[in-house]
Amino acid sequence: MIQIERVTLYHVTMKLKQPFTTSLGTISDREFIIVEVKDQTGLTGWGEVSAFSSPWYTEETIETCYHMLRAFFIPNVLTRTFTHPSDIPDSLYQFKGNRMAKAGIEAAVWDIYAKRENKSLRDVLGGTKDRIPSGVVAGLGPVDDMLKQIQQFVDQGYQRVKVKIKPGQDIGLLKKIRESFPHLPLMADANSAYELKDISKLKQLDDIRLLMIEQPLAADDIVDHRHLQKHLKTPICLDESICSLDDARKAVELGSCQIINVKPSRVGGLTEALKIHTFSKEHQIPLWCGGMVETGISRAQNVALASLPQFTIPGDISASSKYWEQDIIYPEIKVENGFIEVPRSPGMGVEVDYQALRSFSDKIDVFTKHDFVM
Repeated sequence: MIQIERVTLYHVTMKLKQPFTTSLGTISDREFIIVEVKDQTGLTGWGEVSAFSSPWYTEETIETCYHMLRAFFIPNVLTRTFTHPSDIPDSLYQFKGNRMAKAGIEAAVWDIYAKRENKSLRDVLGGTKDRIPSGVVAGLGPVDDMLKQIQQFVDQGYQRVKVKIKPGQDIGLLKKIRESFPHLPLMADANSAYELKDISKLKQLDDIRLLMIEQPLAADDIVDHRHLQKHLKTPICLDESICSLDDARKAVELGSCQIINVKPSRVGGLTEALKIHTFSKEHQIPLWCGGMVETGISRAQNVALASLPQFTIPGDISASSKYWEQDIIYPEIKVENGFIEVPRSPGMGVEVDYQALRSFSDKIDVFTKHDFVM
């Protein structure tokens, strides 16, 4: 049995090496909640809440996640016992939504569980790969700057490049990139920047030979994506529209997408991500693991998830040095010859750098069961 005795929340702010721009805005600094849990045996597990400071990606923010953890999820977890990390979503089911907050605390319990089993997170999740191919994301900017950045990515060995697009910076931009890199595995991410009325423009993507177009239409839509996919040869990949196994099932049954981007934080945790993996394997839907401009904690856990067999496309898991001068883990995530080695030591396979974590933290809150049990 797993009994969580203590939960510590670290409110962290880290400065990106350079601003990162999408169709929804620009990020220069990144807030996180790092979740540390300790069980009755003294083992420690780590998770990360990857919501953003404002609700531009989902309705959750760091502030709302902090409230939900403190007021509801932590009291629930501290006053129950669990046999397996998959019990966590069941215990939190009564609380609607708030998937990123749930994912952060569930990930920490997965880390503890793997350490208890003396196995790597890869092994307890069912992963089969010793290394995974690494992809990378190019944020929006001046065309010449983007071409230089993509050349750097190619030189660093990244096996797939994703380009953020938006109206006014889309077809022309992608054509210039394709002209400069005729054989590069290339995809575009719209972050819901288009509407179904843009179908004639989006059909021009078919001439650019993209791996996929990610989330072209509204974040809460599946039906319009179905209509769009009927008119496109370019595969549609859904991201924001897929928040659960049920969402994935509906999208596949409707024909709304051909590929799914799985982000554990977006779907509520690793348990739900595993369910989507099982479904996608049964229905031969290719998967890849997305990123949220995360620290090495989520990055290491995403590497373990991406080692599962249906993750057949290079994901957004890049090196720690892509975003950070210093990460909060050691060893940091590295890309060598286009691949990331999957950690094999017990748990998530990397250690948290307490000194770095505390240096980036402006608030640390500790909770025990005595805070909630009279």
